[in-house]
Amino acid sequence: MTVRERYKKRYDASLNRLATGIEGLIREYLRGIPRIDRIGARAKSIDRFVAKSEKREEGELKYSDPLNQIQDQVGARVITFYLCDIPIVSEIVERYFRPVESKLLIPEKESEFGYVGKHYILFVPTDVIEPDMESEDVPDFFELQIKTLYQHAWSEAGHDLGYKPGAEPLTPDEKRVMAFTAAQSWGADRMLDELFRKRSQTAAGS
Repeated sequence: MTVRERYKKRYDASLNRLATGIEGLIREYLRGIPRIDRIGARAKSIDRFVAKSEKREEGELKYSDPLNQIQDQVGARVITFYLCDIPIVSEIVERYFRPVESKLLIPEKESEFGYVGKHYILFVPTDVIEPDMESEDVPDFFELQIKTLYQHAWSEAGHDLGYKPGAEPLTPDEKRVMAFTAAQSWGADRMLDELFRKRSQTAAGS
């Protein structure tokens, strides 16, 4: 079977149901936590998986065994209002799930602006694996992203404009536009977070 055929079998047999179960668990664990805009989980589309499996680095395929090496076959997201909400959600995630990897993605240089977000690679919990699912159709891991509204909006638009499979490379001027919008989102996130903290402190002291 080709990679596409093998992934389609897994996609049809288990991934969508796993995504539904994982989303339900996250909703349960975060019930009552304020300032969460949305929670969602979905299986990676067949076309996107195949495109990722065909990525090359220095002429060689990046993944020799994509069905076992690509870790975001199911991806979940939690979108918060403010930056200060991310550590609250992260603490609950780490309490109830088994992390394989945790990282805060930020631009490499202080003078750069771009994608920002908290990413986890987590073990798929046994609670969401249904009895009729074959082990070969259940990935070991799923990805969870925790982002603010501004981080989410910028990353979605940025991916659609220049980073999805088949998209034309951005021109230098277009890259400057993307950097400008990233900087605006970065600043808005911090200003709103600062305002929220200030008003919270005022309300607590009144």
